[in-house]
Amino acid sequence: MIDNTQEFETKPIPALLWQYALPSVITQIIASVYNIVDRVFLGQCVGALAIAGLAITMPIMNIVHAFGSLVGAGASARMSIVLGRRDIRWAEKILGNSMLLTFIFGALFVSSWYIFADQILSLFGASADTISYAREYMNIVIPGMFLTTLTFNLTGLIRASGYANKSMWIMVCGALINIALDALFIYKLSWGISGAAWATTISMSISSVLAISHFVLPKSFIRFRKHCWSPKLYIFRNILAIGISPFSMNVAASAVAALLNNQLLKYGGDTAVATNGIVNSFAPLIIMLMLGICQGMQPIAGYNYGACKMDRLKSVYKLAMKWNVLIGVVGTFLVLTIPRYLAMAFTNDAALIEQTVPAFRLVLVMCPFIGFTITNSQFFQSIDKPWIAIVTSLSRQVLFLIPMIYIVPPIFENVGWSGLLGVFFSCTICDVMGAALSAILMRSQRTIFQPGYVPEERKPRKECGPKRED
Repeated sequence: MIDNTQEFETKPIPALLWQYALPSVITQIIASVYNIVDRVFLGQCVGALAIAGLAITMPIMNIVHAFGSLVGAGASARMSIVLGRRDIRWAEKILGNSMLLTFIFGALFVSSWYIFADQILSLFGASADTISYAREYMNIVIPGMFLTTLTFNLTGLIRASGYANKSMWIMVCGALINIALDALFIYKLSWGISGAAWATTISMSISSVLAISHFVLPKSFIRFRKHCWSPKLYIFRNILAIGISPFSMNVAASAVAALLNNQLLKYGGDTAVATNGIVNSFAPLIIMLMLGICQGMQPIAGYNYGACKMDRLKSVYKLAMKWNVLIGVVGTFLVLTIPRYLAMAFTNDAALIEQTVPAFRLVLVMCPFIGFTITNSQFFQSIDKPWIAIVTSLSRQVLFLIPMIYIVPPIFENVGWSGLLGVFFSCTICDVMGAALSAILMRSQRTIFQPGYVPEERKPRKECGPKRED
């Protein structure tokens, strides 16, 4: 057995963050490839309505991913913290209990889909012209979504236990298979949107098998053992307490997407929904890069928080923030200079391209602010401050974006501009407002970086990190 976690408190922070962030960045890009490749093939081989139909499914799939992040993000952050306290047995209990939670939530969302499919699609903005595409895709993908959440959960735990490269290669393998199957099913065999669904389902099934095998092999120092399968309510609670932040963010994103799709239908019809589908195919590339940096930061921050090394905690936070703001600057540069070429990668429909160009600029011009907010939210999640992470992550989507998509479009129309542009401009405003609130919350918690910092609830015991409840 090889314990790879000791380097979290000894290796220089820049080299350590690069070591863990690079595989995480690649993993996040690969995760976004699943959706992007589907849309490129469908847009070029089927048409704009297929893209719109697939765009309708994205917030639904985000809800499914939300349950995966509820378990996966919470379990991996918790594992990093307990490994900082050198408690291997507790880490294995987290592994087994996270699997139990994944099975429970998997049964929940699969059964819910087949009971309420058409109602769900209508709620998320499907029209008479796009609902058939969305239904066909989801009927195939939903059973495999359980394996998707399982894969994301286990690859996060693999990374938290010190195997960042292996976590990356599992996702790379699935993505390459997905690309090959998309080409075969959509382009060669002309299966249309069902081909995209089968490609995604098969590739994620293979990835899940690879992820499970890691925790079976004897050389993994965190493994499936008999004691880890015993349900522990305190472990369920601890996992969900941290995971509630990314879960809330994903659910909120899905709810906002449903409202946004309906506003887009109101001001621009199915073409506007397809436009948003294209923008939200490219946007994850930027956001996933940022999340990759944060995932590289997470095990380092969590471990050093658990080990009371606050100087290293501060160093990894500052470096992750610099990298994510820089990624945001690059993203802004791309959408301001080559938005037409970005749109042309997804469609050859001239009208759709023309509508997508300004949408790209309005939605993503504030990428540096997005990087700032994401880094703060993920950092709070890593050090077991879930409620601050929730407020940070939900501020943009719930507090600001929901009212803005109803307030701004009528204002645009009253001054003679397009209401549709007003919908997209709402995103610009909310990125700035969300970053401002994030900065205020981070400043209120700045004492965590002081040497010898001890959380209030732990001061009587003179320890840091979360309390263990045996």
